[in-house]
Amino acid sequence: MKKHLLFLLLACLSVGLSAQESKRLTSAKIKTLEGKLLDVQEIPQEGKITVISFWATWCSPCKKELDAILDYYDEWKEKYDMELIAVSVDDSRTAAKVPAMVAQRRWPYRILHDFNKEFQVMANVAQIPHTLVIDSKGNIVYEHTGYSPGDELELEEQLKALRR
Repeated sequence: MKKHLLFLLLACLSVGLSAQESKRLTSAKIKTLEGKLLDVQEIPQEGKITVISFWATWCSPCKKELDAILDYYDEWKEKYDMELIAVSVDDSRTAAKVPAMVAQRRWPYRILHDFNKEFQVMANVAQIPHTLVIDSKGNIVYEHTGYSPGDELELEEQLKALRR
């Protein structure tokens, strides 16, 4: 019974979200790996699809998701004119590990650091990994939390739908 109620609640929420007017990023400060401050509203580029993945060095599903996307990333950039931005939510104890992990895994993504959790809070991200897809006009059109093998294929379906 609890599962059915939970499913019903989630279904109602998703219908409510899709019925809302366009949802956009609001202002929040994050940093590049070089320490430069950036407003998240500057992330999406007009005319380009942007995928934002919230992750952390200690999060195994996050690393699996970013590794899985890596297998498709070059093709997706070409086919869908998209960019993936990986936003680390590591705290001060683990943030120093981010550059080495990115280099070791050879992630070509733009890496940003949500040093004060301002972006995470603004985007209402309670769990990671959490993925946002922003269309070419700057609207958040898809959100997904968690990672299971194959979720990257669902993400590609979202990208395909935006390029139709």
